[in-house]
Amino acid sequence: MYQFTFSFSEFLSTYWQKQPTVIKGGFADFVDPISPDELAGLAMEEEVDSRYVARQGENWQVEQGPLSFDNLPDDHWSFMVQAANHWHSGAARLVKPFQVMPGWLFDDLMISYSTPGGGVGPHFDQYDVFIIQGSGQRRWRVGPRKDNYEECFRHPNLRQITGFDPIIDEVLEPGDILYIPAGFPHDGYALETAMSYSMGFRSPKQQELLSSFADFIIENEMGDQHYHNPDLPARDKVGELPASECQGLIAMMRSLMEQPETMQQWLGEYLSLSRHNMDVIAADPLWSGDEIVGALMQGEIFYKVGGLRAFYHQGHPHTVYIDGERYALPAGCEQAADWLCNQDSFSIAEVGELINHSALILLLTQWVNMGYWHQAD
Repeated sequence: MYQFTFSFSEFLSTYWQKQPTVIKGGFADFVDPISPDELAGLAMEEEVDSRYVARQGENWQVEQGPLSFDNLPDDHWSFMVQAANHWHSGAARLVKPFQVMPGWLFDDLMISYSTPGGGVGPHFDQYDVFIIQGSGQRRWRVGPRKDNYEECFRHPNLRQITGFDPIIDEVLEPGDILYIPAGFPHDGYALETAMSYSMGFRSPKQQELLSSFADFIIENEMGDQHYHNPDLPARDKVGELPASECQGLIAMMRSLMEQPETMQQWLGEYLSLSRHNMDVIAADPLWSGDEIVGALMQGEIFYKVGGLRAFYHQGHPHTVYIDGERYALPAGCEQAADWLCNQDSFSIAEVGELINHSALILLLTQWVNMGYWHQAD
């Protein structure tokens, strides 16, 4: 089990979205949760998002996965696997200590393997990231956040920037953690063969929220009404837009956002939808409700598939949102929202007397058959 050696609450109050920092020995006696061979195996899979980046002088090479590992140079290359926590249970365990953060903010765990000199060049990201150093050493430089960094395009698939004056220049060793808020430029390269783990937290942009909400309104056939103004006055200036009419149009749009149930449903569905592929495999053969009950009574544990997002709104545990879909829990089963959404597994210890609630068992059976929860491998 991975545990922080520092107070995460103090970290949040001092550094979160304020300034970058290095936490030396943030994990004591750190051991890689995945081997390079296992990571390479993931990178070779069609469903897994992976990337290879190499540099020779000023020339950069980028390949998107699935990757092969034939005829590689001796150094100056890296490969990365996105959302590794969705595909590898050991990698997923590294996420656990960070689950003091809002689940809806967490994006994924990206793992990189680098040979000496390997990196992706100076760049900045629009998300907050914790970079945990695994085996080997890696030098990291972080610059100040400002608006006038110049982009340079050494490869069409790399968004790099020109140089910056570092405010952090550190060599990370196993267990060290580098926190970089969104917008701070950074550059890291391996000093020796190294593994790095990037825990990304990504907040949505305004345009993403508005686009998603518009799609939700259309898909659910809401907002199908025209502007109505029975007190419309005559006018001399046909090309002038009166402020009152503009405000009326804006109010008509805003009225859709002033419906709490509509907003709750949209946000629950939007925030619970994963941005990355998951290792979801439908049950074969399908489970029956009686078999689910029997397995639970025999002590079986059902585990949430890696990366599955499940949420409920505060004060409204009767509705859960799982992978972009809304599900109403049966009356009297509201407590199930806790172990469905806040835990990575459930057993008879969590289900308790609800084992006798046939409507809930029907839902659990549906989710197990969909592959959202499964028995241990």
